[in-house]
Amino acid sequence: MPSKTTKAVKEEVVAEKTEKVKVEKPVKAVKEPKTVAKAGKRSEKAIKETEAKAEKEVRKATDTEQPVEVKPKKIIKPARSKLERKGKKYRDLAKDIDKTKTYPLAEALGLAIKSSPTKFDATVEMHVRLGVDPRQADHNIRDNVVLPAGSGKTIRVAFFGEDKDVEAAKKAGADIAQSDEFLQQLDKGITNFDMLISSPSTMIKLSKYAKLLGPKGLMPNPKSGTVTNDPAKAIKEAKAGKIEYKIDTSGIIHVGVGKVSFGADKLQENVQAIFDSIKSNKPSGLKGNYVNSIFLSTSMGPSIPVEKNL
Repeated sequence: MPSKTTKAVKEEVVAEKTEKVKVEKPVKAVKEPKTVAKAGKRSEKAIKETEAKAEKEVRKATDTEQPVEVKPKKIIKPARSKLERKGKKYRDLAKDIDKTKTYPLAEALGLAIKSSPTKFDATVEMHVRLGVDPRQADHNIRDNVVLPAGSGKTIRVAFFGEDKDVEAAKKAGADIAQSDEFLQQLDKGITNFDMLISSPSTMIKLSKYAKLLGPKGLMPNPKSGTVTNDPAKAIKEAKAGKIEYKIDTSGIIHVGVGKVSFGADKLQENVQAIFDSIKSNKPSGLKGNYVNSIFLSTSMGPSIPVEKNL
């Protein structure tokens, strides 16, 4: 019998091993196909969302069958008028004033004095609404007036200027009159005065104190007459009752015309002087009414409408 070749022997060994592996290798279980897809309407996520939606609809249907509790609406009271929010004494005094008509100046001043509710000597104020546009340069109404009967205020006047003008300022009645030593007080932030007057040559020295003086309204200004070469005249006018008025952003001038203790006659002189100054500053190119309304009032009293033809 012819012997097997080496090649044939190797093939037999490989065949035997292959049959053994086929027998010993476990058969994998066949998985059943899933009933849902990875994505789409039949995915697990979509099924869960559908079930949740159905449960929500059921809850809604159940809730509608139960009676819904209706909460009572809150009753909102209408806001009280400005007069109703005032004190009882103010309301009693305001009853004597007819807001539907305008009063002659003399009668209005009498009512203002009578309707002052304070125990102290209140200031009588005049409020004039003008038909101007304060945003325009020529409509920016501003001036100074020396009140014939005085302002009723004690004003502390300070003067800062050259040594030659200091003595004249003291004789004119300045409460403080100094040259360079005055700046030492400003360095410490001391402003124990109500008005500061300066000569033009020393204004450059005051410029570094603008942040201190400006917000307090104490910075000298040529328009207000506090920068002048005649300090004696400016000081005398300030002591005599010189006031400055200017229009605000709403087109209204607010100015004090004196104290209640002055009486109607002296107050009338002051009011007439201020109103004449306002009329003299009417812009040349203004169209329409210049004075729209005038009101008088005391520090804490009701306002009184006044006739415009003063």
